[in-house]
Amino acid sequence: MTAADSNTRIVRWALVAGAVAGLLAVMAGAFGAHGLRNLVSERGLEVFQTAVSYQMYHALILVVASLVPVLGLPRKLLAVACGFWLVGILLFSGSLYLLVLTGTHWLGPVTPVGGLCFMVGWALLAIAALKK
Repeated sequence: MTAADSNTRIVRWALVAGAVAGLLAVMAGAFGAHGLRNLVSERGLEVFQTAVSYQMYHALILVVASLVPVLGLPRKLLAVACGFWLVGILLFSGSLYLLVLTGTHWLGPVTPVGGLCFMVGWALLAIAALKK
């Protein structure tokens, strides 16, 4: 496998992950707006919307990061940043979705770990930009 193939794979997986996460965020937002209104409390709807918002923000950054290699930023750092954002979506948004939909409160400590993953991803993007 050539370096170009490896670089293309890094870009492709981030683009696919961002597109799927964005699609799922739109679906979750519609479900929250229409399907949950009479099933959960107002606070539950707020928490669910927070999960949707953070998922969409990080879906968009995955898509943007997949295009950033054109600027010559270090692809490996970008790939690691994208990995942290994807794990952040799963842990942060996923734990909030489960909290609202199932009332499972033991997942509460998982949410900040997802938030930390988001922060690490953003820090790695900044480092990648500074390394240019």
